[in-house]
Amino acid sequence: MTEHSERRRVPYTPEQMFDLVADVAAYPKFIPWIKATRIKDETPKDGPGKTFEADMVVSFRVFRESYTSLVETFPEKPDGGASIDVRAISGPFKKLLTRYDFHPAGDGECDMVVDVEFAFNNRLLQAAAGKAFGLAMRKVAGAFEERARELYEAG
Repeated sequence: MTEHSERRRVPYTPEQMFDLVADVAAYPKFIPWIKATRIKDETPKDGPGKTFEADMVVSFRVFRESYTSLVETFPEKPDGGASIDVRAISGPFKKLLTRYDFHPAGDGECDMVVDVEFAFNNRLLQAAAGKAFGLAMRKVAGAFEERARELYEAG
């Protein structure tokens, strides 16, 4: 299994970053390697937030895979932050867990923390992905940050 944690202080509020990351349908517009998404079975939770399934198509070099994740959003945490939990429920993964946390950092900023654990069913795919995974996660985190800049500073 491969694990990675990415932490960044960004000049956006937890609510702004939460809204951006929760908009899974927009991912093909700005996240490298995500070629298509489809949202289905969206249901409100008891209290704030929602749960939905997201089908994704990821393409990287010669690899092209589809998978479905269960996404749970938690927009209002006691500390003023927010979080999103993502768990693959079908596809090429033996395990894929992603947690996005957004903690207030003062002055309209937040700490964005992305924790990922994954293992592919295919050992060849696991070996190939594991070697480049840290770089890939940094690019994805950077894509979120760049998208926030486009959305929130386009004034």
